[in-house]
Amino acid sequence: MPRAPERQRVTHGAILAIAVPIMLSNVSTPLLGVVDTGVVGQLPDPAYIGAVAVGALVFNYVFWGFGFLRMGTTGLTAQAFGAADATEIRASLGRAVLIALAVGAALIALQWPLREAAFALLAASPRVEGLARDYYDVRIWAAPATLTNYALLGWFIGLGRARVALALQLVLNITNIVLDTLFVLGLGLGVKGVAGGTVVAEVVAAATGLIIAAFQLRGFGGRWNFGRLLAPDRVRRTLAVNRDIMIRSLALIFIFSWFTAQGAKQGDTTLAANAVLINIVAVAVYFLDGLAFAAEAFVGRAVGEANRADLLSAVRMTTWWAAWVAVLASAVVLPLGPAIIALLSVDEPVRAAARTYLPWAALAPLVGVWCFQLDGIFIGATRAAEMRNAMLMSVVIFLLGWWLLRPWGNHGLWAALYVHYVARTLTLLYYFPAVLRSVPATVEASFRGREAEPGMQKPTSR
Repeated sequence: MPRAPERQRVTHGAILAIAVPIMLSNVSTPLLGVVDTGVVGQLPDPAYIGAVAVGALVFNYVFWGFGFLRMGTTGLTAQAFGAADATEIRASLGRAVLIALAVGAALIALQWPLREAAFALLAASPRVEGLARDYYDVRIWAAPATLTNYALLGWFIGLGRARVALALQLVLNITNIVLDTLFVLGLGLGVKGVAGGTVVAEVVAAATGLIIAAFQLRGFGGRWNFGRLLAPDRVRRTLAVNRDIMIRSLALIFIFSWFTAQGAKQGDTTLAANAVLINIVAVAVYFLDGLAFAAEAFVGRAVGEANRADLLSAVRMTTWWAAWVAVLASAVVLPLGPAIIALLSVDEPVRAAARTYLPWAALAPLVGVWCFQLDGIFIGATRAAEMRNAMLMSVVIFLLGWWLLRPWGNHGLWAALYVHYVARTLTLLYYFPAVLRSVPATVEASFRGREAEPGMQKPTSR
């Protein structure tokens, strides 16, 4: 009989064992963009840099919309692990990969209308757009592998295997960096080389992840059960969770797109200053995501185990750490912000504008951390419908706040972004008691008459 994996108690050490690798993984991602820019920056025409930036932006938005493959898989997998259901652990991975491949194939099939729609919305010079289209035509073929990597990342996090997630991200980024350098500087393939390097790297990372997943599954016992994999009720649940998370993600994209568009109406300098500051906020969020991901894993496990005590412990401990990371992030950004701004922009008017609005960016982690953590809690509990409803309400509140705050210009725009953070927090808190009520107060009652599958350990009360 396969050896059962040890169950992790909810402790500060266990939380950091997930959060820290995720933080390191997230920080490695911006490095890839820097290398891409540096590689094409060696070419004599500056249009190459613009083309890679525009092309990458298109795929960032397209793939962000399918982030449900990561989030939904994390919650469903963590719950299966908590319930000691080895067959469902396998099935959660299988369904996610099947959805990833189907959606990826659909994106390839629809690449022409997607390309035309994307570039119709982007204002770029003919030279830059032509090169960006070359980038798009190659990069689109990575869609199945990219989405499979999302599914694998969610599955490994759901199992608490954050170090594996970090290793896969490093495989992806290092392979990409090496191939970009080879294809562009060695073979002279230009932007097609950058896109081609990304395609190959995504495929390598996906293949590596699937191989590691196969070895991980050997330790869980259970077997592939295609009746369970394609069971209508479980497929419907998976699709419903993913649908609601996708709607929530699109609503969030709308908020930040609106923020960018309204900044653009205030002039190029304000637009650039806001872009610099949003990038600074994004780095802070990279770190906070580590704690949100830990919340997803431990909350999902507690829900699957039907253990309210562990659920409350996961909520308290991950939020405690997230609050301190947010304080640290703001404490670093506020004094060092001017130096960071100077590194990100050489234009003095942009630097001056960014310094003016820096306090908004510096304090954003303190305001946003609460909704980030609640997102992690709700993802782990797979309460996707409530997440969807909370985000849609937050969009309405954000737009109302923006309309009322318009007289204050860009300060009002940043204040509206804060309104969105607060709205997300309050609307999710409204639904939070239902999450608690859905989990029994004792483990024994929920496991009466039910045994774990062979090869898995039955949870015990603590």
